[in-house]
Amino acid sequence: MMDQHQEAFKEEAYELLAELETSLLELEERPDDEEVIGRVFRAMHTIKGSGAMFGFEDIAAFTHEVETVFDLVRNGLIPVTKKLVNVTLAARDQIKAMLDASTGGAVVDVACTAEIIATLKSMLPETEPEKSSANLQPAEEAKGGQQESAEVTYRIRFEPDQGIFMRGTNPLSLVKELRELGQSRVIAQVTNLLPLEEMDAESCYVYWDVILTTNRGMDAIKDVFIFVEDDCELKIEVIDSGTPFVGEDGYKKLGEILVERGDLNFEEMKNILSQQKRFGEIAIESGFVEPEKIISALVEQQHVKEVRQERQSQESASSIRVPAEKLDVLVNLVGELVTVQARLSQTSAGRRDAELMSIAEEVERLTAELRDNALNIRMLPIGTTFSKFKRLVRDLSNELGKKIEMETSGAETELDKTVIEKLNDPLVHLIRNSIDHGIEMPEERAAAGKPAQGTVHLSAVHSGDSVFITIKDDGAGLDKEAIRAKAIEKGLIQPTTELSEKEIFAQIFAPGFSTAKKISSVSGRGVGMDVVKRAIEALRGTIEITSKRGEGTTITVKIPLTLAIIESLLVQIGGDRFLLPLSLVDECVELTGSDIEKSHGRNLATVRDHMVPYIPLREKFRISGNAPDIQQIVITQVNGMRVGFVVDHVIGEHQTVIKSLGRAYKNVEGISGATILGDGAVALIVDIPQLIKEVEAQSLQ
Repeated sequence: MMDQHQEAFKEEAYELLAELETSLLELEERPDDEEVIGRVFRAMHTIKGSGAMFGFEDIAAFTHEVETVFDLVRNGLIPVTKKLVNVTLAARDQIKAMLDASTGGAVVDVACTAEIIATLKSMLPETEPEKSSANLQPAEEAKGGQQESAEVTYRIRFEPDQGIFMRGTNPLSLVKELRELGQSRVIAQVTNLLPLEEMDAESCYVYWDVILTTNRGMDAIKDVFIFVEDDCELKIEVIDSGTPFVGEDGYKKLGEILVERGDLNFEEMKNILSQQKRFGEIAIESGFVEPEKIISALVEQQHVKEVRQERQSQESASSIRVPAEKLDVLVNLVGELVTVQARLSQTSAGRRDAELMSIAEEVERLTAELRDNALNIRMLPIGTTFSKFKRLVRDLSNELGKKIEMETSGAETELDKTVIEKLNDPLVHLIRNSIDHGIEMPEERAAAGKPAQGTVHLSAVHSGDSVFITIKDDGAGLDKEAIRAKAIEKGLIQPTTELSEKEIFAQIFAPGFSTAKKISSVSGRGVGMDVVKRAIEALRGTIEITSKRGEGTTITVKIPLTLAIIESLLVQIGGDRFLLPLSLVDECVELTGSDIEKSHGRNLATVRDHMVPYIPLREKFRISGNAPDIQQIVITQVNGMRVGFVVDHVIGEHQTVIKSLGRAYKNVEGISGATILGDGAVALIVDIPQLIKEVEAQSLQ
């Protein structure tokens, strides 16, 4: 079993690998961007250092090979090429496989690891045979120029936080890594040591002063401390730039060194050297500045220092890691609280007790705030998912020989963590279809007067309690006639059936439907779009397609922000109550006995001069008893199709905590879940998309 430090490393490593993938894709577009190169190097360096520290020696050794190459890249000795990006992406995937294997995943392919390392080493600059390695350094320095060979001396004070051991870091390993950069002298400072009986064995009381002479530069020193920079006080100063030293007074006196280090203050140095005075005193005595201005300047200095320290303290405590399971438990408890609050409100209303009603209203307000905050905690920007698809588009377009660019917008749009996780696979299917079926080959696009490079645009935008995700391509568009012919061939529609454009496009969601003329590794097996629709509907979402031949296709997915608590419309049929998701409800209209007679048993109602089919839920669910003289039609809209649901009464809006059905009721048609009402009764949630499917099937026959 892994300890908490190893688990923390894994979490951090997975985040770094996601950032690394994004940075590598950016680097492919901007190979000369030093900032992106630095991000790639720092990610590798952190994974290597933390991996070695927490016992992941295989990951540290493998990552070191990639880091070595990118160290040369950032020093300008190796150019960024497509081959380098490809092998680094492969290395990133291999590191992820190693992490997965550490928790019971598939065994790592050792041959693949060796192949990647060999490719990386082949990209290193060619060197002379080993026997002439002694003469290599001057040649490389001459090639790199005077700046590369100049040795600079640094003064480094590394003062780790007392609790650094508790965070799994050994400061001695950092000092050792620092010494490997060049000629150094290390002084351990023990002035903070306590008497033995007062010392805590898990606290660090030592700090180090290091004098280091190296030609690796300031960045190499900072990289050593990159993953403990928030857990220590670090000061790095250049004390000798490598330029020739002239004269006896070429370096600072002892007193100056002590003051610079902070080991001696001006007051103490004044006692030693009585001639020495502070800057402010000299300025006042010289008559250049009034005492009040000196005091004002000192106050400003102290104020800014305190503000910056406070800001740094706030920033360091601005976020914490919380296991997802704890958030799920919190949301479940909030859901139970919402149910109890509804019961309290109903009880207080029945007793007509003013004081009890006041308490119930206050509890309702607080519960609503708690619910919103609990759900917001689980909200994540969908951009984390979008960034994964850039790699998918890159790899798939290379495999198919197409030139495709992916554009994104609305990456900051937030969704419930659970929704994002379940949305990943459907979006992968949709993007793969856009790339394979939508975007044409470069020569075909050129012949049609289009740019050789196609575009897939992925966007997200909030709309009420839902999010609209759009996948749009500028490809060939859907062939209506080919889709219709395939639907007739598979017996999905009759040859004489008249369908609108939207209804024709909807046929591609039928199981086993594919117009691909040949089966490839990407598509053509008739698997994918039906899976997409089922997955979207399982999220209580909808999917629509619009397309124009020769111009492209747009697929719009509408999904709710969260799956835990939803706003619903509470209705009643006989003695039973049901809930319909409010996000799918358009309006409610009356249905009288004369309206039913006029439809001649066809279950059609005229609403604003349009015919709307409806489903009598009393008949559908076989509820006994007689319907009232005036019933209500709740009109819903799914995938552009309006369908009504006939109920006895519409009670009103209801905050619904969704409960899943047991195994015995898992396959009941027309019901997607249940909830507990304020009076303790159970109300079933109507599965609107599934019932609308039946209406669609009947209309096509």
